[in-house]
Amino acid sequence: MENSQTLISKMTLEEKASLCSGLGFWHTKGIERLGIPSIMLTDGPHGLRKQIGDSDLVELEDSVPATCFPTASTQAATWNRELIFMVGKALGEECRQEKVGVILGPGANIKRTPLCGRNFEYFSEDPFLSGEMAKSHIQGVQSQEVGTSLKHYAVNNQEYRRMTIDVIVDQRALHEIYLAGFEIAVKGAQPWTVMCAYNKVNGTYCCEHPYLLEETLKEEWGYEGLVVTDWGAMNERIDALKVGLELEMPGVDNGNTEKLIAAVQSGDLEEALLDKAVERILDMIFKAHKTLEEDYIYDAEAHHALARDVAAEGAVLLKNDANALPIKKNTRIALLGAFAKAPRYQGAGSSTMNPPRLDNLYDEMVHIAGQENITYAPGYSPKGTTHDKSLIDKAVEISKQADIVVINVGLPDIFEVEGLDRTHLQLPESLNKLIAAVAAVHSKVVVVLSNGSPVEMPWVDNVQAILEGYLGGQAGAGGVADIIFGITNPSGKLAETFPIKLEDTPSYHHYPGGPKTVEYRESLYVGYRFYDKVEKEVLFPFGHGLSYTNFEYGDLHLSQEKMTGQESLTVTFTVKNTGNNTGKEVVQLYVSPQAPTVFRPTKELKGFEKLDLQPGDEKTISMTLSPRAFAFYNTGIHDWQVESGSYRILVGASSRDIRLEAEVTIASTQDGVSIPDRDRHPVYINFPSNGRVSQEDFQAIIGHKLPSNELIEGETCTLNTPIADMQHSLIGRMLRKQINKQIQTIVKTDPDSPNALMMKSMINEMPLRTLLMFGSELNRGMLEGLLMMINGKFFKGLSLLLKSRNK
Repeated sequence: MENSQTLISKMTLEEKASLCSGLGFWHTKGIERLGIPSIMLTDGPHGLRKQIGDSDLVELEDSVPATCFPTASTQAATWNRELIFMVGKALGEECRQEKVGVILGPGANIKRTPLCGRNFEYFSEDPFLSGEMAKSHIQGVQSQEVGTSLKHYAVNNQEYRRMTIDVIVDQRALHEIYLAGFEIAVKGAQPWTVMCAYNKVNGTYCCEHPYLLEETLKEEWGYEGLVVTDWGAMNERIDALKVGLELEMPGVDNGNTEKLIAAVQSGDLEEALLDKAVERILDMIFKAHKTLEEDYIYDAEAHHALARDVAAEGAVLLKNDANALPIKKNTRIALLGAFAKAPRYQGAGSSTMNPPRLDNLYDEMVHIAGQENITYAPGYSPKGTTHDKSLIDKAVEISKQADIVVINVGLPDIFEVEGLDRTHLQLPESLNKLIAAVAAVHSKVVVVLSNGSPVEMPWVDNVQAILEGYLGGQAGAGGVADIIFGITNPSGKLAETFPIKLEDTPSYHHYPGGPKTVEYRESLYVGYRFYDKVEKEVLFPFGHGLSYTNFEYGDLHLSQEKMTGQESLTVTFTVKNTGNNTGKEVVQLYVSPQAPTVFRPTKELKGFEKLDLQPGDEKTISMTLSPRAFAFYNTGIHDWQVESGSYRILVGASSRDIRLEAEVTIASTQDGVSIPDRDRHPVYINFPSNGRVSQEDFQAIIGHKLPSNELIEGETCTLNTPIADMQHSLIGRMLRKQINKQIQTIVKTDPDSPNALMMKSMINEMPLRTLLMFGSELNRGMLEGLLMMINGKFFKGLSLLLKSRNK
């Protein structure tokens, strides 16, 4: 096979331009005369979603059977790099069997708020943990010579108006929180592709953002792969290619190939830039094609067993008073909750899986403890959204006859959907009432949760044990059952803070924003960084998770007590299993600057390790902290800086369970570097406990006035205007009606299903230009004609529409 540069020299300009967009929804283009094949890219952060049928449309509920692994929220709670690598490796194997060249994942966006409807697909509120998990995932997949797509780059932390929202974020938060995880994954694993997000960041769409794509991703981080759009995220094609976005997906008739050709011919785009983009695309295609030429069959049973192990290791024992868990097998158990027989195991949207098998908690508990020891009642309707007193009454009666009660509750599937954010953190009223009623008559109640993100727990003090099972995938029920009966010792730790109530969250006053912008006024204070800074009580802290055994920490030693800001520090300590059971412990290392002159979090996670210890065993752990672990991002020099001063080294079992402490003094060589006033802003040094930040104070740290966030009546619409903002026009209303019909052809199941709700929400929020993505008969010229008609130029627009239609 000829190399990419030789092939490029033989291509016509038209062929080069054509390769920069896809073939339909899921394939790259090929060039038969040059022997360039087409490869498939497809969805799948936690499982392969390979669509069956027409590739020119997206079919969310029609895919080949494939292992549904636990979602990212569960995987992150394992804090186990090796286990996540194994998940990635298994995904790569399934891609090889199905001839898929690139699987679209992992998602490494920060959980700015627990309300984001897609949080189940993301790892953590902490960038270090998120980056390490993403890196391991990528390394696992790519060990099989299958590509990944690290997404969604960048600052994509909500579903509300996700295609057009402009994220206003300061440079400190951008680098220290929202880019840091991507940086770890890119530098550590070099994903074959990075997927740009739909949204804008500080006024510019991610797909054409020179600072994000060219300066940061490729120049500063040394990224070697290619950048692909999220499906339909392209705005201006020439601007995007100039800053390093190579591949537009999906492939549709939107005129962008012709734009590239014309730009090269006119001199607006250097052909060398186009060649560079094509070279990266070809390199990816040939890497994937080499692997896909070989037939491969993966071990489905082994993957199911791995999924069960991950589910068990990602389940978090939040509470266990009086050792309510584990349960002895000969105990009389009342198992309550419709989810116990109809499990909630995955989220909705582009990651929707079609698993070949699906375990449920009832069957798994019966298998372990025997039918004679398990009595079941649903307690609530299968969808979990309506209150039925008779179901609760029956559950209460069954509970009275049992030694212990296990209640399986969580968020119904319509609560966690791509494209829709949550509006509260509450479980459905029927589920809370079930728990309250049972807890009122029984002294031993265990709650098992099935949800992708935090929930409020008004009953937390009235139950004896709480096991957070998250969304455990097809084998999740088996993993939970193993923990309930003590076959597996729980070792999961929270990768996100569980607040007491929604109003406690740091972005509460500034989320979700809209209609045009969302302001990240909390800056660095995301998740535990906020709760620790303002000393706010939480339901369960970041890093928390209980075990059936006990661990003792000791012998903390620093490689040096004084150092320069250019040196590394090695931290050594011991951990001993002092209990009676084999168990795994996640040890966490935090760095706490003692008297910084700039605003900084109280402490930040900078290291972790997961240990497996037999009773009585002790291990010595060493973690090395690079200078970056002590640094902040100086917005004046656009680089990282270490300040002189004292730093506490904190080692513990959670962010609020610190077991060991020591101090190191740094004499920095950067003390002469100027620090801007915005990095020392007093409001952010002494952050308000209610999270309220004034417009003036936020403007002080972003360095400019805030853009307008108002829709102006009569404002001229563009191709980026959401459909919902065009309803003043008859044409706009007609378009909306037509899209509704199109959606019905895409979603073939229950119109009230989560995926149907997702598609319906897109109707309001999708910009006009994305209509070309859905297989309609529109072309770019017709769309521009419709836009002219919407803006009042009816006859001129109609003329263009008819002319374009006849092409």
